[in-house]
Amino acid sequence: MKPVITPAESARLDRASTVPAAALMEAAGFAVAIAARLGYGDSVAVLTGKGNNGGDGWVAAFHLARRGAKVIVHEFARPSPGSLADSMRSRALDAGIRVLAINALWEPSLIIDAVFGVGFTGQLPAAIVPWTESGVPVLAVDLPSGVEGGTGGVDGAAFAAQRTVTFHALKPAHLVGPGADYCGLVTVVDIGLTGERPLWLFAEMSDAPIRGRDRHAHKWSVGSVAVVGGSAGMSGAPVLAARAAMAAGAGAVTVVGPGAATGAIPPELLSQTVGGGDHFAGGDEDAVLELATRFDVLVLGPGAGSSSDATLADIAARWPGPIVVDADGLRAVANDSRIAERRAPTVLTPHAGELETLRSHPGESAPDIARRYRAVLVEKGNPSFVHWEETWVVTTGGPELATIGTGDVLAGIIGAFLAVGQSPAVAARSAVYWHGVAGAKLRSVRTLTASLLVDAVARTLAAVPTGATE
Repeated sequence: MKPVITPAESARLDRASTVPAAALMEAAGFAVAIAARLGYGDSVAVLTGKGNNGGDGWVAAFHLARRGAKVIVHEFARPSPGSLADSMRSRALDAGIRVLAINALWEPSLIIDAVFGVGFTGQLPAAIVPWTESGVPVLAVDLPSGVEGGTGGVDGAAFAAQRTVTFHALKPAHLVGPGADYCGLVTVVDIGLTGERPLWLFAEMSDAPIRGRDRHAHKWSVGSVAVVGGSAGMSGAPVLAARAAMAAGAGAVTVVGPGAATGAIPPELLSQTVGGGDHFAGGDEDAVLELATRFDVLVLGPGAGSSSDATLADIAARWPGPIVVDADGLRAVANDSRIAERRAPTVLTPHAGELETLRSHPGESAPDIARRYRAVLVEKGNPSFVHWEETWVVTTGGPELATIGTGDVLAGIIGAFLAVGQSPAVAARSAVYWHGVAGAKLRSVRTLTASLLVDAVARTLAAVPTGATE
């Protein structure tokens, strides 16, 4: 787990720190200098602004020059007289470091961008823009200039860094918005700050546990999942979710679908049909709930279609156990107050479009939606977020997961992890994490499809080290 903090929180930590400000700046600038020595060559242009970010750049310039690098500082704005950044500037000048105007471009082996940092908003000044177009590798201090730290927004030009060195904790712009693509490899350096109030928590492998099986296990003791869904032309979606639940460790999985819309069922799955139509109809609720009675967890909605909305909403409201609501199930339960009245755990898994369906008004945030539904909410995307009592950000998934059927696979994994007794928030977070890992591994060797992703999930989870399991 790593904290992700806002620019305002970063500034508060600086002000509240018991570590002397000079020691903080020295540690930050020295870390930048160390990073600059890692394979970038020995000629460095350091671009500085007037604030603490610029002060870090002056410290880096001082240490690089001491170690024999050719360093020229290009000063966009001079620090306020008497400020800490100004004292670092004086030290560097006393050491003989050259200073040129911001518009005196040349071709160093590396540009250190220490102009603005995480507090930047708006557009880059015109004098800096040519440096962003130089083609020279860039090492950014805290955040590439031109990127808004709180949102990752970019309005106009910005530095596209090969590497960013940030301090104490990640910031939102390292992970979200177009600005995240400008950061390159992000390294977090501990400079002695403590006591942060995280906006989000960044999920690492240790935050995504999976449960093993004891030697006395049988198929009904290791978690069972019923996937309810399917309709004409969409019979594959519930099968993908069910196969994924099996791949993620569930011992018994069934697909419950409309009688005329059930596709080919792999032999390792159970299947049960309700009615004779091509979608669920009014009155099917009792039959579905009866067929699912033996199972621990319900995954509701994959491929069910809009004609089944009323039936799905009733099933969700009446199901007494944990439930994962995905795909068409999300539309069915949108703004249905009965979901919030459920006593058993609920996990909702919307992508961006489905999240809009769940909103009660345009300004409602994803965490607020989770609270209103009293549900764990998995906000699928790149990155993905898991909202409950706290918000976790998961970055293992990439654009390869923007493929039809991958959401059904994720729903099945969550269902399996819930069925073995993980808490809803942990099950959701772990499922999103390993779903992304499996997708990245698969994409490294071939084009990703949802069916192949299921097999990749099975291989990935089988290879998880013992220490990463509960």
